[in-house]
Amino acid sequence: MDEGNHSASNLSLRRESGVDIENLDLLDGKERENRTTFSEPLLTKRKNTTSQIAIVGSNVCPIESLDYEIFENELFREDWRSAKKIQVFQYVVLKWAFALLIGLFTGLVGFFNNIAVENITGFKLLLTSNLMSDEKYYKAFAAYAASNVGLAAVAAALCAFIAPAAAGSGIPEVKAYLNGVDAHSILAPSTLFVKIFGSILGVSAGFVVGKEGPMVHTGACIASFLGQGGSRKYHLTWSWLRYFKNDRDRRDLITCGAAAGVAAAFRAPVGGVLFALEEAASWWRSALLWRTFFTTAVVAIVLRVFIQYCTTGNCGLFGQGGLIMYDVSAASATYSGPDILAVLFLGILGGIFGSMYNYLVDKVIRTYSIIHEKGAAAKILLVITIALLTSCLSYGLPWFAECQACPTDESVSCPTVGQSGNYKSFNCPSGYYNDLASLFLNTNDDAIRNLFSTSTTKEFHISSLFIFFAAVYFLGIITYGIAIPSGLFIPVILAGACYGRLVGRLFESISTLDTGLFALLGAASFLGGTMRMTVSLCIILLELTNDLLLLPLVMLVLLISKTVADNFNKGIYDQIVKIKGLPYLEAHAEPYMRHLVTSDVVSGPLVTFSGIEKVGRILDALRTTGHNGFPVIDEPPFSDAPELCGLVLRSHLLILLKGKNFSTDRVVCGAEILHRFAAFDFAKAGSGKGIKLEDLDIEEEEMDMYIDLHPITNASPYTVVETMSLAKAAILFRQLGLRHLCLVPKSQGRPPIVGILTRHDFMPEHILGLYPHIKAH
Repeated sequence: MDEGNHSASNLSLRRESGVDIENLDLLDGKERENRTTFSEPLLTKRKNTTSQIAIVGSNVCPIESLDYEIFENELFREDWRSAKKIQVFQYVVLKWAFALLIGLFTGLVGFFNNIAVENITGFKLLLTSNLMSDEKYYKAFAAYAASNVGLAAVAAALCAFIAPAAAGSGIPEVKAYLNGVDAHSILAPSTLFVKIFGSILGVSAGFVVGKEGPMVHTGACIASFLGQGGSRKYHLTWSWLRYFKNDRDRRDLITCGAAAGVAAAFRAPVGGVLFALEEAASWWRSALLWRTFFTTAVVAIVLRVFIQYCTTGNCGLFGQGGLIMYDVSAASATYSGPDILAVLFLGILGGIFGSMYNYLVDKVIRTYSIIHEKGAAAKILLVITIALLTSCLSYGLPWFAECQACPTDESVSCPTVGQSGNYKSFNCPSGYYNDLASLFLNTNDDAIRNLFSTSTTKEFHISSLFIFFAAVYFLGIITYGIAIPSGLFIPVILAGACYGRLVGRLFESISTLDTGLFALLGAASFLGGTMRMTVSLCIILLELTNDLLLLPLVMLVLLISKTVADNFNKGIYDQIVKIKGLPYLEAHAEPYMRHLVTSDVVSGPLVTFSGIEKVGRILDALRTTGHNGFPVIDEPPFSDAPELCGLVLRSHLLILLKGKNFSTDRVVCGAEILHRFAAFDFAKAGSGKGIKLEDLDIEEEEMDMYIDLHPITNASPYTVVETMSLAKAAILFRQLGLRHLCLVPKSQGRPPIVGILTRHDFMPEHILGLYPHIKAH
């Protein structure tokens, strides 16, 4: 399909559906998938569709798919047959070596992030605290707000000018990439740089965001960088690296990177593996499980070594490094009937709050996308506005809290001065502390640690918990979507822990559970209500808190909150994937797909080549279409009747044309091509930018010459009959990780191929555009 004829209608359609146009523009490449023309019966059924769609074809999103399918052509098979044992050994060793490096580098970045945030935030809060001690309240606010605005502005400038793709969590983009969506800018080195430093600056600026989501993206970027298979541009062409010149191995490495990011963020190696399995990866196998587990184990070892080093006080202001580890195992985890009722209430509350949170975040992101279209200055101004609002609330709200007397327990330092802790003095006299300041004027990690603290039932007043919950819930919603790297885990845990502790206070007359454990269960319920994960969240929380006795209650509250929230909307990451316009294939088919067959959704035009084709015709097809795959058909005298020889890729055609292995006669010369080219010559470029049409230098006399396509044609493409249920084809397409699915006719006497299904043919926007009378739900 000629993508240029349809770009304007695509843009208007995406705007009407609320798609984040800006993020779509960041994704390089055009979808070059081949489609067939409509048959007459289909034209009759589609009388309600626009004439443009009926003539040109389906609406196509300008994002490519990844080639996860093994392309078995003659060159590949020859390379596979000639592989020696030493080459197989090299490949296996290199896979495990890359897993080791991904774990090592991700662990180092995770440690660096925590140390940087703890020290930058620590010095900012120490300056504010010292001015407060001298009763210079206006100067304290000015210093606090100026620090926040300065840090936020730098983070926004990095995102706006260097790598806009680094904004946000990054988990939806990684999830889409592992689903088969080609979004190279999402994993570019510039994105990695901005993700690391922008996340540090954003969290240090006091925003209600976390660095955990960005750590998943960071791990994926590190894996992508290592898995590029070398670079001819920078002369990194070690022969071993050629094994990774394909999308399938890169996908596996990025899966390891995503798991390593979770392990580095939460010090939860098993949770990282389960997160990759449950939420990130669309395809999984046992061999990948081993490598992912090895990667997260390396992360855990690296973090443990550096944490041990920090106990000597060599890591700056807050010596422990600030890694999220909330040990609540000291509290008694015995529970009875009333406790179960309280947990059920928490689960229902978490499902309601979580679905409402997702709904409001969806609206905010769509609103911000309109602002972001106005340019970099508008992005930075929005970030500064949110930073000022956050500073005003964080500094102003504690003034409404009453000072409380310090506990008589001599084991605690009250009020805490010059360090993180539960008891901030703020404006209180000696011997008293401000409980709201202890939550607002701390790092997000320390605020969670304070809420999770056990045996401190009366530490936070009920009114203070109400105020903090409302503020964090509101700030978490309006902060996500601005142009800084920002994670969702921490805002959700903060809000959930706050209302969990509040429920614990309300049920303290009938419940025996510690309020700190209620805070943990509240965090679990809100996480389940927003992210809709169960197994991975359960294990992450247990690895965070070191309390296995609470496992049954955590499982119960996660199941209840997810069940309740699923009745209202989808998980937060699924919603963001849809907002960004990424063509994500769900694991299940939509119900209306059962009423359609595959031939109902194909669109045109279909461009085919002969097994031995004219150079001029190939060039003309490449110039006039944006298709990525072309069916190759053998006709007499090379076959008894027209038959489908296979499928050839656009990138392979460009490489073959650049090699100029032409002949004046229409004869088979595949053996010569096998000697001239190697399988590595057709491997995917490390940067994702291979040979372009403009790079070809074809003379006029060469246009009438012939070229044999058989050696580079995938002779075993996946095919389905045109009468197969669309739902069945959609599940097949996703489970096999396909980019093209060939449709063959049911009856004889027709062309050997009637169309090609691609990712976008399974998208609800395409199907419902063709059949507007079908109900989506």
